[in-house]
Amino acid sequence: MNESKSLSIWLIVGSQHLYGTQVIQEVEQHAQVMAAGLNSSGQICLPICFRGVATTPEEIYRFCQEANASPDCAGVICWMHTFSPAKMWIQGLKALQKPLLHFHTQFNRDIPWDTIDMDFMNLNQSAHGDREFAHLLTRMGKARKVVVGHWQDAKVQQEMDIWCRAAMAWHDWQGARFVRFGDNMRQVAVTEGDKVEAEFRLGFSVNTHGVGDLVAEITKVKDHEAEELCGLYESLYRLQPELKKGGQRRAALLEAARIEIGLRRFLQQGGYKGFTDTFEDLHGLKQLPGIAVQRLMQDGYGFGAEGDWKTAALVRAMKVMASGLPGGNSFMEDYTYHLEPGHEMVLGAHMLEICPSITSQQPSCEIHPLSIGGKEDPVRLVFDAAPGPALNASLVDMGDHLRLLVNEVETLLPPQPLPRLPVARAIWKPHPDFQTACAAWLMAGGAHHTCFSQNLQIAHLRDFARIAGIEYLVIDRHTRLHAFEQEIQLSNCYYALRGLFGKA
Repeated sequence: MNESKSLSIWLIVGSQHLYGTQVIQEVEQHAQVMAAGLNSSGQICLPICFRGVATTPEEIYRFCQEANASPDCAGVICWMHTFSPAKMWIQGLKALQKPLLHFHTQFNRDIPWDTIDMDFMNLNQSAHGDREFAHLLTRMGKARKVVVGHWQDAKVQQEMDIWCRAAMAWHDWQGARFVRFGDNMRQVAVTEGDKVEAEFRLGFSVNTHGVGDLVAEITKVKDHEAEELCGLYESLYRLQPELKKGGQRRAALLEAARIEIGLRRFLQQGGYKGFTDTFEDLHGLKQLPGIAVQRLMQDGYGFGAEGDWKTAALVRAMKVMASGLPGGNSFMEDYTYHLEPGHEMVLGAHMLEICPSITSQQPSCEIHPLSIGGKEDPVRLVFDAAPGPALNASLVDMGDHLRLLVNEVETLLPPQPLPRLPVARAIWKPHPDFQTACAAWLMAGGAHHTCFSQNLQIAHLRDFARIAGIEYLVIDRHTRLHAFEQEIQLSNCYYALRGLFGKA
């Protein structure tokens, strides 16, 4: 995921010529100091690039068009240092296609009580100018993040970083390609969706390749290449004795390595950022991809099982958002429950494909039978997710819009060993409690597939949903079922009306 290395956030500062050349020069100097200070803070994942002081409609329009055209601009921050009449911003904001953050700050933190005069007031009137700017944004219905506070405040910088991470993920989706090997799992509803609308609204494409195309790439893998990768497996994981060199099941490990090499090459050659497969379409594969999928996810690829392209795209976005943060993100499925009164828990897993980024253990590399798919026993990594706060996010197609549903959870170590469960897993307690969380999830139509995250907060996904124009619903410590149901009803009304009067 090195695509973010060249990205930056553009800072555009508003003013006007009414105050004279000297004021404009001071505004520019202050903006340069602010950008340098934000960049040196170590709190913000992307560099802030000061692009200039906007004082006329023509300048503003040019800045916005340049931001749109720049492949390295992930988003735009606007701050009104002085009063900047908002009608000047109309055409530029109409044209702006990049994520927008409205930064309500001022250069000085404190009022200089002994020396303040009208010159100081005219120069430092963000309290005035930002209200004018915000009025226009609201009237235009322009989606944006609002961050309020002094630019040197660590909490303010952290809020900016959250938005920058969401903007980075949105940028990554634009023009992204996801491949489906085979189609959707037969008769399943929630993994379906409108791929044309997704490309139009969200910027990424989803297309299908027959599994034979993947098999053709796998057959090109040389024996020595598979042996080399198996050696890497042995250095990273605890291999079962039968998978080690000379072991009875070594051939299965070599086949798993061939699948990984072939799959990785297919994705690289096609420029894909994620993929799906399904155990109902494995023609030509000797085993369902297990360790291959797990390791590719760990390297940043999105994944969704059973043709679930929406979750594959979400996993990719959340991995991009979390770049550099401790902990991991993985494809996940709510699998089974522990219903002991007062100690209810969810066991999340999948047949094989859980990302090792979510464990603090050394995974065990194992081979076990798989009762579905009709293929040879697949190789997989087995481990427990690390304990701590986490969240599950689900992207679902509601027919007339997409819904992003998020539930805060607390991950636990298994209260007892699981010696006969041969898959990677996570155990969690959902917030606010098991009954409320599950009922709310069901009311909202959430999927059984999710992205499980240890390093993202609700705020990251809220900002991402705002940028993407996706409906956002959260189940957290404060959720009350009656109020949540009303929120869904109001949201349904909004989208029904939007459908009647035209999509925004």
